[in-house]
Amino acid sequence: MEKKLIVQIIIFAIIFINLLPFLMFGIDKIRAVNKTWRISEKALLKFSILGPFGGFLGMKVFRHKINKPRFYVGIPFFAIIQLIIIIIAVLVVVLWVG
Repeated sequence: MEKKLIVQIIIFAIIFINLLPFLMFGIDKIRAVNKTWRISEKALLKFSILGPFGGFLGMKVFRHKINKPRFYVGIPFFAIIQLIIIIIAVLVVVLWVG
């Protein structure tokens, strides 16, 4: 498989994975305003582990959970870890995949 295609697949996967927590924060904010059934904080955090950039962006765009330490500390931490993993994956593809 061509290196460029592998990198494109990685980028697409990252975008797709981060879209879900972003949408979850938006849905939960709407439900909070309307005082209806909510998405649990546990679920928001679990999905933000997989897609921390989407979780962080969702927090900022929807101004949701921004005063809770487990969110404003945890999600950026998850984002740093994911960024390191992305850099390693791209380096592996660029340097070692033939």
